[in-house]
Parts: sequence; structure tokens; C-alpha cells
Amino acid sequence: MEKRIYLEGIDPLEFFGINNAKMNLIKTLFPKLKLTARGNALHIQGEEKEIQTFEKKFALLLDHYFQFNVLTEEIILQIMATGISSIEEETAGEKDIIVFGNSGKPVRARTPNQRKLTEESLKNDLVFAIGPAGTGKTYTAIALAVRALKNREIKKIILSRPAVEAGENLGFLPGDLKEKIDPYLQPLYDALQDMIPPRKLEDFLRDDIIQIAPLAFMRGRTLSNAFVILDEAQNTTINQLKMFLTRMGLNTKFIITGDITQIDLPRRSNSGLLFAMKILKNIESISVVQFNRNDIVRHRLVRDIVDAYDKHAEEKEQAR
Repeated sequence: MEKRIYLEGIDPLEFFGINNAKMNLIKTLFPKLKLTARGNALHIQGEEKEIQTFEKKFALLLDHYFQFNVLTEEIILQIMATGISSIEEETAGEKDIIVFGNSGKPVRARTPNQRKLTEESLKNDLVFAIGPAGTGKTYTAIALAVRALKNREIKKIILSRPAVEAGENLGFLPGDLKEKIDPYLQPLYDALQDMIPPRKLEDFLRDDIIQIAPLAFMRGRTLSNAFVILDEAQNTTINQLKMFLTRMGLNTKFIITGDITQIDLPRRSNSGLLFAMKILKNIESISVVQFNRNDIVRHRLVRDIVDAYDKHAEEKEQAR
């Protein structure tokens, strides 16, 4: 009997190992089968019963790799022998782990408000995450989206930002429209690259399972079966944010992140985020998580910098 298993969205070099080292280990565990790795396909020859046993064990390896983004020879031996790896055993009771990033590194909710965002996103379909730079609002939101995708709770992730020209003019930047806009979206790519292996991320982007686009590209769409994140929402206008919020379709979660102290619009009062928070705060299934300086997880100086700017803004307001 012959069968073929395709490794979709997996880098064969990462999964099978350099010089097929991991594949050779798997072969020694199934001596009655002929296993041949060619590109992203695994060819299997042998008796039907042996192949069925192999498929069940191999599915556990695939599930582990998708969940934890790591597969070592030690893990292969553990899963083949017991059906579970040491990583699964060690992390089984850790509630703060949102998802596992590259090389099996856990992405955790590290602060009280990151944990609150995690909890609120489970209970509500629309969550506003508001607070200063460095508090992990967007990073945590993207981790939640990646977890939902891995758990097959949704079919796609949609990440968006308003392309506000903070001191620069898009028309004078080099390149085509994508090249002009990509710098605004780079922080979203950076977070995804921490959580999804490069080959798989490339496939997700190519197949539109993960979509990253400026806010203007959302007009006219209905976003269903998706986890949708709008970043830097303080720089949306009232009409823009209304347009975005009304894109919500069935089985969809929205997280809107922003820092109301960094509004780059010509008039602060035009911020769609400020307006939406004011008029939507009492609607059921909409939640607001307020991050603060205690949630800052960047360099220790970032907290002092945020404090200095806040103090200056307060003094300026009092002087008026």
C-alpha cells in the first residue's frame, strides 16, 4: 500500500532536519515502512495496518509543530513513545501563555492589563485596548489572533492601520503604493514574525489567511469568520472608524488599539477613537481595557519618557 502526506505551510528543512536527520530518526522507529521525503511531501509504502499506526503518530508530530513551532529529535522520541512532549507537560497549567512563538518560545500575558485584554477578548466581540506606547496592546492582540487561528476558531486574521502621514507625504515617498504603505504596517509584520515560522507566514500571507492592509482598503467589505485588529486607531477620523466597525460580520472578533496621547490628526477632536469610546461605552459585548505606565514592557526608560510627556501635557493644560 502507498500513501502520501503533504506538509502544507511547513518548511521541510525545519521539519525533517538538516540532512534529513529528524526524518532518519523517524525511519528507525518504523522499520517496516519505506519512508521517503521529497520536497513538502512524505511518501509511505508498507502494510495498511503499519501505515495507519504511522499516520496517527505522525499527525501528533504535525499538531505539535503547529502548536509550538518547534520539533526536536528529543520531542519526536517523546511523542512517539507517549503521545505527549515535555513542552506540553511543562506548560499545561500555565494560564498566562497565549500562544507559542518561533522555536517554541511562549508568548505570555505579562502584565495585569494584558491578562485583562486576554480575558475580555474571550467574553466580548469588540474590545478597545487603550494606553501608552510599549504596553504590549498590539502584540497581545496579535497573539490572541494567532491563537484563534491555530485553534481553528476563525478562518483568517485581518490587521489594519490608518496610513496617517506623521510629518511625511506619501506622494513623495519612493516606490509603488504597496512600498509607500508597508512602512506604516511594519510593526504588524514584526509581531507576526515572532509568532509564526517564516515559511508558514509566507503561505498565510500569500493565501490571504493573514491580511495586512491600510484602513482605507476595508471599505465595502464584510469581515466574517475573522479576528480583526485595528492598530493606531487614535489616528482614524470619526467616519473612518465608523466605517471600520460596521465591517463586522458573523463569527468575528475586533480588537481596536490606540494611544490617545499620540493623535497625529490636524485636530484632536476629530479622532474616531475618542468619539467611539464616548458613545459605545455602554453597549453590551463591547469592552474597554485601559493600559497604563505599569504595563510598559519595553526598556525601563520608556516608562520615564511617558511620564515626562504626560507631566508636560498636564502642566500645559493647567496653564490654559
